[in-house]
This record gives sequence, C-alpha cells and structure tokens, in this order.
Amino acid sequence: MAPLPKLLFADPRGEVLEHPTLLATARSGEHLGPPVGIPIPLPTHAQLVRMPGRAPVGLDPSTGRLVLVDEVVLGRRNIEAQAVGAVLPPGFTRTLLPGEVLRGGPALPQWAYTAAGWSRKGPVVWARRTDRRNHWSPARFSTPDLKRRVEAARRRFPGNRVIEQLTKCALVYRCFTSQNVFYRRDEGALPASVACNAACVGCISEQPEDGPPASHARIDQGPSAEEMADVGAHHLATSGGRTMVSFGQGCEGEPLTRYKAIADAIRLMRGRTRRGSVNLNTNASLPHGLAALLDAGLDAVRVSLNSACADLYAAYYRPVRYGLAEVEASLDLARRAGAYVALNLLVFPGVTDRSGEVDALVRLVKRHRVHQVQARSLCIDPATYLEVARGRGAGGEALGVAALLAALRRAQPGLVIGNFARALGERGA
Repeated sequence: MAPLPKLLFADPRGEVLEHPTLLATARSGEHLGPPVGIPIPLPTHAQLVRMPGRAPVGLDPSTGRLVLVDEVVLGRRNIEAQAVGAVLPPGFTRTLLPGEVLRGGPALPQWAYTAAGWSRKGPVVWARRTDRRNHWSPARFSTPDLKRRVEAARRRFPGNRVIEQLTKCALVYRCFTSQNVFYRRDEGALPASVACNAACVGCISEQPEDGPPASHARIDQGPSAEEMADVGAHHLATSGGRTMVSFGQGCEGEPLTRYKAIADAIRLMRGRTRRGSVNLNTNASLPHGLAALLDAGLDAVRVSLNSACADLYAAYYRPVRYGLAEVEASLDLARRAGAYVALNLLVFPGVTDRSGEVDALVRLVKRHRVHQVQARSLCIDPATYLEVARGRGAGGEALGVAALLAALRRAQPGLVIGNFARALGERGA
C-alpha cells in the first residue's frame, strides 16, 4: 500500500510547499481526517491554489493525530502557513475537500476547492475523471487567433448585444462556451437575461457587498429576439463538432424570466436552419415559461440542482415565488415533450453523497426518467456551503462521490453520467 501523500501548504505570497513531516488530510463535509480513496496525479491544466485565512491540517504519521499548522519552520524561515487546494479542469469531479480550518479569513473566491497532497511523483488530488471527451480541453481555447475571430464576429454583427457580451466573456473571463461562438464549433453561449428569480448563495455573476467577488459581471441589458436569433442561427448553420446553442450562462440571470423573447428567438432560428440543438440551462422555476420554449422548438433542458430535498434546495437557491415542486413539474413537462433532460448536479463531498441525499436523488431521477446527470463540483467556499447545509437535507453516512454516481447510474437504465452536454447525434447512447 502506497504511503499517504505529504501535506501541502502555501506561504503568504502563494508559493506552494511540501511539509517536511506531516501527511495530507481531507474533508468530507464536516468530517476532517485522513483521506479515503486513491488520489490521482494533478491533471494537466489543473492548478494548486492557496486558501487565505484557512490553516492546513496535517496528520502526524508517528502518532496518528491531526495537527493544526499555523506556522512551519524551514531552516531559518518561519513561514505563516495557509491551506492549499486544487482547481480542476473540465471533465473531473472532486471526491474530497481540502483539509483545513477557518481562521477568520474572508469568503474565498468561488472555485471548487479540491483536496491535494504531494506524492513521491509530484502533486496529487482526490478526484475522478468523469467525462473523457476532449472537446472541452483547455488546450483548444484562448488560442492566439481568438482576438482576430472576435473582431470578425463584431464586424459581422455590428452593435449586437449578444456578441458584445460574449466578447467580454471570451477575452476577459475566458469562458469556453462563449469562445465557441467565435471558433464556430460545439456548444455556443446565448446570454439572454439580466434578472433572476433566485439568489443562489454561490451565484457567480451577482454577490452582495460582503460576499466573495463574483466571477463574472452579469449582462446589463437583455438582447432582443432578433439579436439572439442572428447569432444563434449563424452558429447552428455554420459550426462543426457537437453543434448546439445554449441559453442560460454564468454571466446572466435566469433565462426563463425572458421566456417570451427567447421563444421568439428560437422560432426565428428554426425558421433559418434545422441544424444542431437548442438547449436551455435553467433553474426550471417557471413551468409555463418552459412550455412556451418547448412549443417554440427547444429540444434539450439542463436543470441545475444541489439536492432533491426541499429544505436544502431552498437554503442554497433562495428561490423567489417558486420551489422544488415547480422544478419537478418542469422536469416532468420537458420529459413528456420529448426533450433531452439533464441534471446539472452541484456535487459537494460529504453533503450530496450522504445516504439520504443519494436516495432522494435516485428517486427523482427515476421519477422523471432523466437522461443525463452532469456531475459538477460546486464552486463555493467550503465553509459557506457547510453553513448552508448544516441541519438541512437528508442525513445519513457520507457514502463517497463514487458511490453516489454509481447509485445514480443504477437508478435509470441508460442514464449518462458525465460533465458535458450531449449533442443531437449522441443522445440515447
């Protein structure tokens, strides 16, 4: 049996170091201890990141005790120690959280912090490869010709508010779905909505003043149906690969709040081309709005969900005038209309994989005959989500993320487990 990896820590400048004696620990929800499961090498394009205001916790191999590390002495240096996690590229799902303790620091930026350590062969992380498709590989994005492609699109669609938002998202935020519009391939973004009828604790486009910095600036003016259709129809008609357009991006609110304009845009797009897929990323809050989009030609729906238990769902999404009942009504509606139905499952080790939570998710998947579960590591400060989840949802022992995914796979014959949307020709496989 291979020895446990060493503890990683960072100095205040962000340099990541290996602890001379202590071993790595990890969290599963509230539990902190030796990590369970075999880690994998740090994936290509992953990053080790420091977690300011969090002290690392190591395991003393001689006593088996946990050690809170505030300071490390290396030679003549006394180093203030900060916890270290990893941020993974697309296609991976974390299985454990970093072993750390909050020491009065600010809320962390919204990334999916993953347990990491140092083995004899280099850095390792506790995660699983959950989708082996390579069309979302970071190597295919932010290429030297991207700026030229962006300028060409701006000349083609002068003053188009979709293109103006995507320009910022592609060049500043390096959003892959936005960049795809300019590369004319695969899933392209169509941001549509300024407003949202939820106030998600982990929203990446809008945060209160005392919250962490938002990852994106939300689109500030909703584009017209014609603007959306111009960009969307061009992408569907001319793009290669797994061709689709998607409403509902990280840089916008809830697209169902603009369902009338989006329905008009879908009809306009479908009047020009029948190629590709039209997808909606949504909180599924307005069944009547979803019905209008399905009537207009929407063929795929990806519903964001953190739990199949109403209290934990509400604590995270903080919905306005809707609840989990409306979400389930929308799932049923989409399935009956013949749309491809996926769950964007926000996975948090030690919460989502509790036995009661797993049972509730399995029942929901079976009840609505879901086609796909996209396992997405929830991007949030771990301490923030633990506070949200404390005392809520279904209880039970944490089974592990691998066991969660296996239970879902057994729940529904043909259920796809992955991280990426499936195009028209891939569905049902």
